[in-house]
Amino acid sequence: MTESVKKLKEWVDGAQRIVFFGGAGVSTESGIPDFRSTGGLYHQEWAYPPEVILSHTFYKSNPEEFFRFYRAKLLAPEARPNAAHRKLAEWEQQGKLTAVVTQNIDGLHQAAGSRAVYELHGSVHRNYCEKCRKFYGFDFMLHSQGVPRCSCGGAVKPDVVLYEEGLDQDTLNGAVRAIAAADLLIIGGTSLNVYPAAGLINYYRGERLALINKSAVARDLSAGLVITDPIGEVLGRL
Repeated sequence: MTESVKKLKEWVDGAQRIVFFGGAGVSTESGIPDFRSTGGLYHQEWAYPPEVILSHTFYKSNPEEFFRFYRAKLLAPEARPNAAHRKLAEWEQQGKLTAVVTQNIDGLHQAAGSRAVYELHGSVHRNYCEKCRKFYGFDFMLHSQGVPRCSCGGAVKPDVVLYEEGLDQDTLNGAVRAIAAADLLIIGGTSLNVYPAAGLINYYRGERLALINKSAVARDLSAGLVITDPIGEVLGRL
């Protein structure tokens, strides 16, 4: 165990209100590509850039291409929780972790057993008819073709936050409260490029801030501990 991981373990052992703030890098060890690293979605070839496809405007103007990309790149039926997801769920069960705040939409934190999860950008496991609001699960979307349709004829939209759309206010408020009350904030697997999500860490008032990310982040956090190893490997050692 490296000195930095030993220090993180000491912090975790002494904490009672841990909050974890994570991004796409948390799920890469589960086989889900992130967005901005080499090999990520933003570096793959499509007819349109992913950030254009994943916008509200594109969803409305070219829904067939939106859903083709969505099924191919955002649905990962074979993905399973990795060591990071499992460790966070374990801490919650022990009463040490109060919340996971995630930018991911894959549902892997819940699959690992976490319950206090604030999904800032929604979830692929929730889909709603835009006409009658009927709920549809993951399998419906996975096995649908073209623009998925409700039994009433309305289009079924994933409950994910697209570019140009606002975050859910209740989710946002819950995440802010959790971060503000934390005595240890661990940030992992995120470049902190996406706002307003990245701005939530400004609400942290504690003294112990740990960053676990394989590459440099977009802002100076003045973190007391920085670890550049894969997050699953790091948390799996604790």
